[in-house]
Amino acid sequence: MSILIVAATQLEIQPFIEAHPDADYLISGVGVAATVFHLMKRIEKNKYSFILQVGLAGTYRDDMKLGESVIVESDCFADLGVWENKRIISVYDLGLTNPDESPFENGRLVNHNVYINTTQAKKVEGVTVNLLTDDLNYVEAMRMKYNAAVESMEGAALHYVCIQKNIPFLQIRGISNKVGERDKSKWNFKEAIQSSNQLLSEIYISLKTN
Repeated sequence: MSILIVAATQLEIQPFIEAHPDADYLISGVGVAATVFHLMKRIEKNKYSFILQVGLAGTYRDDMKLGESVIVESDCFADLGVWENKRIISVYDLGLTNPDESPFENGRLVNHNVYINTTQAKKVEGVTVNLLTDDLNYVEAMRMKYNAAVESMEGAALHYVCIQKNIPFLQIRGISNKVGERDKSKWNFKEAIQSSNQLLSEIYISLKTN
């Protein structure tokens, strides 16, 4: 099986690279635009059976521990719209586009890959944003609007490309911080990277041997 591993930065994937030096991986760069461009560029040159994305994420939920890892079942471009009067107004709310126009389902990019149910890792919903902030009004509005568990800057880009190109995929996230907390001393980079890379390795080996 031909598998591509994707991460925004090498920091987020370094333990996996050291454990699997022969694996095919892509450092896409930070954000939606870079991820879409570099991922499309790679898959235009190579045919992959599966794509795995790994990276850090913030969490909106108090019941999620820093350092734990999850698989994101569905994602969306959460800040595509308007921030007005302390409310997030999406492009769907504005009537600018159809929330059920393929590949979207009620505005979300849902991973229907059957493999997602074969791992014991926690499955959650995510949001993808271009801006990280400590504005608690914005954070609360985002939490209430989407009721998501985690936030990243690249997840929905992976979902969008893979669903459009019909490539099976999984998005793996290590929880490094609470959304809105910008004091890095309160983040848990090390454990989040270790646990997400461990989960990545387990899934990668499983895919390779089955």
